[in-house]
Amino acid sequence: MIKTVSLCMIVKNEEKYLSRCLESVRNKVDEIIIIDTGSTDSTLEIAKQYTNKIYHFTWVNDFAAARNESLKYATSQYVLILDADEYLDPAADLQKDISSNFDYYYVKIINDMSYGTILKHTAIRLFANHKKLIYHNRLHEHLNVMDDQGNYKGSAGELIIHHSGYTNEVIQDKDKQRRNLSLMLQEVKESPTGYNFFNMGKTYMWLGEHEKAIPYLQKAYSLSKEMIIIPEIIVSLCSCLKDLHRYEEGLIILKDAIPIYPNETDMKYMQGCLFMEAGYTKDAMKAFEKCIELGDQGITVTEGNGSYWARYKLAEIHEGAYQLLESYDQITQVLKEKKTLGVGLEKYFQIVSKANTPHDEVYENFKQIYTINDEDDLKLILEVLYKLRHPLLYKYVDLYNVSLQDNIIAVAKQYNKMYEEARANWMVMDEIPKQNVEDVLLLALIFKDMKLLLLVRDELNLSIKESKVLNAIINQDPLVSMKITTPIEGLLYRMLEHLIVLKEFDHFQLLSEYFLQGSVENYLKLGELLSGYSFKELAIDILIESFRKSPNNVNVVRLIGDICFDLNYLEDSQLFYTKLLDICPEFGSYERIYNLYEKLDDKTGMSETKKTMKNKFKLSISG
Repeated sequence: MIKTVSLCMIVKNEEKYLSRCLESVRNKVDEIIIIDTGSTDSTLEIAKQYTNKIYHFTWVNDFAAARNESLKYATSQYVLILDADEYLDPAADLQKDISSNFDYYYVKIINDMSYGTILKHTAIRLFANHKKLIYHNRLHEHLNVMDDQGNYKGSAGELIIHHSGYTNEVIQDKDKQRRNLSLMLQEVKESPTGYNFFNMGKTYMWLGEHEKAIPYLQKAYSLSKEMIIIPEIIVSLCSCLKDLHRYEEGLIILKDAIPIYPNETDMKYMQGCLFMEAGYTKDAMKAFEKCIELGDQGITVTEGNGSYWARYKLAEIHEGAYQLLESYDQITQVLKEKKTLGVGLEKYFQIVSKANTPHDEVYENFKQIYTINDEDDLKLILEVLYKLRHPLLYKYVDLYNVSLQDNIIAVAKQYNKMYEEARANWMVMDEIPKQNVEDVLLLALIFKDMKLLLLVRDELNLSIKESKVLNAIINQDPLVSMKITTPIEGLLYRMLEHLIVLKEFDHFQLLSEYFLQGSVENYLKLGELLSGYSFKELAIDILIESFRKSPNNVNVVRLIGDICFDLNYLEDSQLFYTKLLDICPEFGSYERIYNLYEKLDDKTGMSETKKTMKNKFKLSISG
């Protein structure tokens, strides 16, 4: 039997999204009830195109009060709740769900996050009318389905709601963080429940105040043992600990929690992230591989944590270990699973650059794994290549005859080594955009061209002394008593990375000499840059100088050991790894010495190291 449904909404200044929302329910609900809390844009005019049941409600900083006001006007058997920035999936079948006659239904909500990320969770959005079901909480309002006297029965529905309210643009537009903070503080004070503590913690997470979030999440956990939100509380708590670099605390929590919730992919993914940042490389890989085995599942799950995001992390791990072929294999799989993932495209081009793959070969290989089907695909590729200043940018601009701004065309030519044409483009511009100041500086370095430098010198925000240093570098003059300051070091480092990708090795050599006149740490930075782009022998020469100056620098000792290990200079690697164990007896140091013994086929060394690791590091899961 067909049942009636009322859509109940509260709105304020929702002209951007309201039409999409209401259009999605057209012919699927029997009445639309709009509660307006003070719109000053065209929200009401849009609403009138769909319903005449529009009512005003004076905002009292209470979402539950506004929701309950909307329920007063509902005359149907069931109520559907949507926000203006949500919309029903086209395949949604309300009648199919409510035919089972439950009091309420958990439905799946797919949240479109920034950078192509999707978060899925469930919430009660469809429920029976006239059964004393009402909302509680000023913020993060929820139905009183747990009311013992109500004896309400619920079920999982098949309905899907899409939500676009968590993108950076929307959050900034609504200033949600600060508004939520004051409301949640008041709610927690009046009603200190586990659910409210959880949302208070999440509010501080939104604000980036992780230290303040932790005690609220801890209280939420202790008060919510039987609630469906427990896995999300645990993941949120561990996320805060990760951002505060308190990795082992998070790993201790997850070691106990994961056996209880073995099918929560987000929890396993968080464990992988904590292991990765704490230096437990093999454990991190094992965790991310388990995520792929699980797929995207759980009470709350971020899309991709069981597929492309886990593979992206594996690509990063292999990249850090100089295993560029393995990293390449993972990132190509990422693009097959999620071709619109911008950071995936960035990582792809970064990896092939670090492998020194010829650009023509990169282009041909990329065509095999990434098909450009429409303008959006092409636009994304151009955006990524422009951001990376990749030499293939000009190839795509030319091939597709794309009309772009003058500064982007100049960048495309410059990084395709069409230097004279790029210079001509820069020189005729009325103003150099801020985003291109360093592009012009790089060309000035290549040409020893003071005229180009004059175009951007004011935008570099350098002191008079720093400007003199930069002038000397452009002219390739000796610095004499001039000092390389931190801002100059930063500029030079970024120039060096571009030069190594462009294979401008003579210019790279000259600029390196200036760079090394700065901080002692610059030897390490240059060594990392060279090794990252597969110039490992040169990197060792630079790093040995750094080692002589700072023989107990953990990062220097570790990096030399890693490069020697990768180049199969195993005796040298053992020398540096042994020293690393002395000055930094962390898990990652033991893991390195174990890998070395494995490569040497030293069974005794492997066995003893493994035994020590098991005794010292109880959190490892790799065995």
